[in-house]
Amino acid sequence: MLIVTGTAASAIRTLSGGPGLPDSAGMRIAPLDDDASLLAVTTAERPASTDEVVEAEGARLFVDSAAAACLHGKVLDARLDERGAVSFLINAPTR
Repeated sequence: MLIVTGTAASAIRTLSGGPGLPDSAGMRIAPLDDDASLLAVTTAERPASTDEVVEAEGARLFVDSAAAACLHGKVLDARLDERGAVSFLINAPTR
């Protein structure tokens, strides 16, 4: 399972809590244009039927089944730039 840091959970809650999105909304990680080596993170109202759902600190993350295997055991973190834009990072866990 993907590990979600507190910073990433906060960013997910903020991005998926926008106006017009249901309480069940979250962020979805899936291959970009069917290329499993490139991943995209987008808002989603609900998980796809085959998504793995990861919940952390009130945030909901939907992980596409094609991405789940390569993300297993990895850590999702987030960074904010000086303008407040969010970048998600995937790292190996520290030991």
